[in-house]
Amino acid sequence: MLTLLAKLLKALNSETSPWALAMAMVLGMFLGLTPLWRVHNLIILFAALIFRVNLTLFLLSFAIFSGIAYLLDPMFHELGLAILQAQSWQGIYEAMYATSVGRVSQFYHTLTMGSFVFSLIISPVIALATYFIVVNYRKRIQKALMKFKIVQMVKGSRFWQLYMDLRG
Repeated sequence: MLTLLAKLLKALNSETSPWALAMAMVLGMFLGLTPLWRVHNLIILFAALIFRVNLTLFLLSFAIFSGIAYLLDPMFHELGLAILQAQSWQGIYEAMYATSVGRVSQFYHTLTMGSFVFSLIISPVIALATYFIVVNYRKRIQKALMKFKIVQMVKGSRFWQLYMDLRG
């Protein structure tokens, strides 16, 4: 746990672009909110590895949003049901299901469809919020935190040594 926290602090304090950290958060959110064993999650995992996003933030957001997903599953089901029952889209759904790729994607499941559409809708919000938090942390909070006595005590601990080892 300390190693994960140290790696997260390293990412926040590094010169990594705030947008790269925001992308890690969004990709982890997609993976966490949607059902895990789906083809689109494999694509998201490959995207995270290819674009070399911060894996610590990616895994942390995956864990956080996986917990949130359990709370939102009834809403995802209702949203997916409403989308899949839309009469104007029935032809597209039938054509998609007729292909092997359409069946493998499992977007005909209400939970998959609802959680994926919800993730698409909130992605810009999560990206902008993460960007805002990282930029403000680096501008204001990071310098202010270093002045606190508790931070001075942490600097003398094993955690700080672990952080410095990872940083250097």
